[in-house]
Amino acid sequence: MATKNKTEVTEFVLLGLSSRPEMQPVIFVVVLVMYLTAVLGNTLLVLAACSDPKLQTPMYFLLSQLSLIDISLTTITVPQMLVHTLSVDRSISYDCCMTQLFFFMAVGSMEVYLLASMAYDRYVVICDPLRYSAIVSHNLCLRITLTSWIVVSLNSVLYTVLVIRLTFCGNQVTHFFCDITPLLKLSCTRPVANEMLIFTEGVAVVGSPFFFIWGSYVRIGIAIAHMHSFAALRKALSTCSSHILVVLLLFGSLARMYLKPSSSYDLDQDRQIAVFYTLVSPMLNPLIYSLRNQDVKGALWRLFRKLHTSDWLSEKQRMRSKFMRTKG
Repeated sequence: MATKNKTEVTEFVLLGLSSRPEMQPVIFVVVLVMYLTAVLGNTLLVLAACSDPKLQTPMYFLLSQLSLIDISLTTITVPQMLVHTLSVDRSISYDCCMTQLFFFMAVGSMEVYLLASMAYDRYVVICDPLRYSAIVSHNLCLRITLTSWIVVSLNSVLYTVLVIRLTFCGNQVTHFFCDITPLLKLSCTRPVANEMLIFTEGVAVVGSPFFFIWGSYVRIGIAIAHMHSFAALRKALSTCSSHILVVLLLFGSLARMYLKPSSSYDLDQDRQIAVFYTLVSPMLNPLIYSLRNQDVKGALWRLFRKLHTSDWLSEKQRMRSKFMRTKG
């Protein structure tokens, strides 16, 4: 393949999930339903956490932030894929591609840091419950969130700059959005610096929250092992089960996607895995956190009643105004 100057690549062509024309309508409908479900479910969690007095705690503040991240993660990638699925033109400009790469890397990494923050919250609840209010405050959660945003943004800038410096020998991206792995595959030379970055700085930035979560649950496991009350043991397991499931779903797909040598990349398989952490996981997270959480289910029920009452009162006021106009 002839070497081309990277400035000659003014746009990329996203090949999507499948090249079979007969599959495009099916993919569009399935992805659209999943996307709307993910956005609706996470939006309801955010509204419930912000409006219900019983959920005005650090834990649910972090949960609402996780829901916002899930909404952002799916919105960065999925709407464009839906447009391209039913379109002949699947091109994206070079600048838009790099912008999408930056936001995807930042938002995706931020989800990992939020899960680490939630693991610390669970650790304090179980291991030091009497001092929970003094240790975990809204101010602490806010500082952790802002610091995490700074770290992941700088990390994303670094990755994006290194990709921009590459020389591309083609513009057809075997993916449905601009991710770093398929872009590295288009490089005219082996991107050694980028690969080293993924396995060093990338592991440190994204891997450190995972090891923090693992360490937190080791301490939690030790504390649970010393519990002599079956009720306390059951409550501790119930408190952690949802978070553990979300962590396993996310880190399992991320490790399968990124932590492997470039020689073993299978772009067709990788874009299918990408659907999992950009769409399936954000869709499942609200269900995981609400099905076994009585506080969240109660808050959602109160939110539905409030919205229904608001609609009923608005309709009653509208009918009264119409009656008065008719009478006048």
